[in-house]
Amino acid sequence: MRPEWQAATSRNCARVIWIVGCLMRPTDIQQIGAELAVKWDDGTETFVPLEALRRHCPCAGCKGEMDIMGNVYKNPPKPLTADAFRLVRIMNVGGYAVQPVWADGHSTGIFSFEYLKRVGELPRG
Repeated sequence: MRPEWQAATSRNCARVIWIVGCLMRPTDIQQIGAELAVKWDDGTETFVPLEALRRHCPCAGCKGEMDIMGNVYKNPPKPLTADAFRLVRIMNVGGYAVQPVWADGHSTGIFSFEYLKRVGELPRG
């Protein structure tokens, strides 16, 4: 292991974030009303509105895919019904992400823990 990586511990990741990043992990995830409540391993909490979670879905169908020339291809926007914002369940993906399953059948978005936290920190309204 490279010496600069050895410093990457959960308590001291800021020193080497430019090399390996700092993976914050949730210790608990629960739906509370219209929000997803996430408790992180550093003791902080994030409350992500379900509507924001769905509208920021990172899947190729929602966000699009970029080709080598920089062109973005994505599905045409479709109106979202109330079921699009009703969470059926949320599944873990490896040790790095979660995958929501929505009542309208959409389930292809994989939210890395880092992206999930960023969506929760977006301004509301």
